[in-house]
Amino acid sequence: MYRGRLQRDLGIWVDKGMIPPATAELLLKEYDSRKSSFSVGGVLMILAAVLIAASILLLVAANWQEIPRLTKVVGIILLIWIFYLSAALSFGRGADRLGAALLVLGAASFGGAIALIGQLYHLSGDTLDAMLLWFVMIVVSAAAFRSAALTVFAGLLSFAVFGAYLEQYDAEWQGLYAFWPPVAGVILAVLAQWTGAERSRHLIYILLLGWCAWLYSLHTDVGVAILFVIVGALAFLAVTLPQSPISALARQRGASPAFYTFLLALLGLAFLHFHWTEGSELALLALLTIGATLLALSLEGRDNGAVRYLAYVIFAAEVLYLSFVTIDSMLGTSAFFLLAGLVVAVLAFIVVKLEKLFARKDKEVVQ
Repeated sequence: MYRGRLQRDLGIWVDKGMIPPATAELLLKEYDSRKSSFSVGGVLMILAAVLIAASILLLVAANWQEIPRLTKVVGIILLIWIFYLSAALSFGRGADRLGAALLVLGAASFGGAIALIGQLYHLSGDTLDAMLLWFVMIVVSAAAFRSAALTVFAGLLSFAVFGAYLEQYDAEWQGLYAFWPPVAGVILAVLAQWTGAERSRHLIYILLLGWCAWLYSLHTDVGVAILFVIVGALAFLAVTLPQSPISALARQRGASPAFYTFLLALLGLAFLHFHWTEGSELALLALLTIGATLLALSLEGRDNGAVRYLAYVIFAAEVLYLSFVTIDSMLGTSAFFLLAGLVVAVLAFIVVKLEKLFARKDKEVVQ
């Protein structure tokens, strides 16, 4: 998506005479040369590796009876070595995409080996322990090869580990296992920094949001929902306000920090809708929701398309929801929109003043 937009912008700048065609071509080639740029061939290789890995896992799961136990174990271990050595050879020859696909096959084979050995020899343990061992192995492999593909694999497997935990303990709180998502998030964040797999950070954010939703399901308490709103709002302000000490660092990560912190606040507001369903509580909640969308638009709406479109959707959804729940009292609905309009006007006035204040301070810093 970004490449297409970059290509269109370069074409516009060439047509306006701002840059020569040769420069535009060089800029586009430089972008295509980056390892993180999109490649159809690379995606197809990874998809092929995933399909082959699925066939290996299904074959292991079938526990075919005709082959002796020792042959099965030796065979799966050989597959692991073959795939990893082939990946190392591919990287050495500059075939990075083939090497990434082979690493995925090796990691999948390791998971199959864990399942096969546990099944054949009836080793003690459970699915959660096996998934944790598999996750650790993939993290080590990703760090050793500095593989973005294995980093994504580890991110996906972290969801499987959390799912195994929820299934094993009936979605109840169980000691240190309950902290798996934040622990995995820290591990994956460090790994993504080391391997350069920036896109894998989305998996971290989604895993943590899922963890928050699970925490709410344990209590379904209004206090938990309010806590999510407060934490999400403070985190959003911390990563978006120019005066924040972590704003510059967050912006280096692109649109994701602002989007997901905003999403956390909206998640808390969504949970509050189950508790505050009428009267003044509903009016306050509606004002908070609409105010949050407008504040997000004022701070990030211009440069962050993800936040902008999410704010549009939430604003429209909240208005439609209010119209639905107050349809029996048009006078009440009219009064609410009048009050909301006044609040929005006040918020707009405050935002304009803040923007002028920020601009004035930026000029003072420059001088």
